[in-house]
Amino acid sequence: MADLTNVLQTEHPILPQFTQRRSPRAYTAQPVAAEALQRLFTAAGSAASCFGEQPWRFIVGSKATSPEAFEKILGALAPFNQTWVKEAPVLALAVAKTTFSHDGNPNAWARHDVGQATANLAVQAVELGLQIHQMAGFSPDAARAAFAIPADFELVSIFTIGYPGPADALPDPLKERETAPRTRKPLGEIMFEGGWPSVQGERYDQAKV
Repeated sequence: MADLTNVLQTEHPILPQFTQRRSPRAYTAQPVAAEALQRLFTAAGSAASCFGEQPWRFIVGSKATSPEAFEKILGALAPFNQTWVKEAPVLALAVAKTTFSHDGNPNAWARHDVGQATANLAVQAVELGLQIHQMAGFSPDAARAAFAIPADFELVSIFTIGYPGPADALPDPLKERETAPRTRKPLGEIMFEGGWPSVQGERYDQAKV
């Protein structure tokens, strides 16, 4: 079932999966089946990458099937995030391999490519009635230690995976964020044909998740 909460209104028509993608904090307790997770990460793995390196790695912790990993990922998050993330059924840690396999040289595009893979996953999630919420508020050192991640891998983000739940389950400040209208910068502020513009003032307030 499509998640039609705060559907993004766009200047030009795009695929509905993009307009329905959001970053909820409220989730139901419904487990995410193994088949659904496999489809999500298959979508992630289909992303483009520099030299075809596919530098993405994902550690998944499911309350239903890998609760110890879930708790390790949860423990690496900032306290504010822990307050609501603990209700999600699945957590994932995104990691980037920082060197190329074919020559051992640094891969400056690794994080970019992990972002592309995670974006693919987010869109596939919408198609399955799921949503993800990506977070930068975590301790890379704590996550690295918890999973013994080698030094040549960089920790990029942690994200939830789950079925969106009612906003009423959240504390009031988060409830307001959950139901606030979603907006984006107008196209004229992000697309510049022919050269670099002279922008008078970027509207960061128009970039809600």
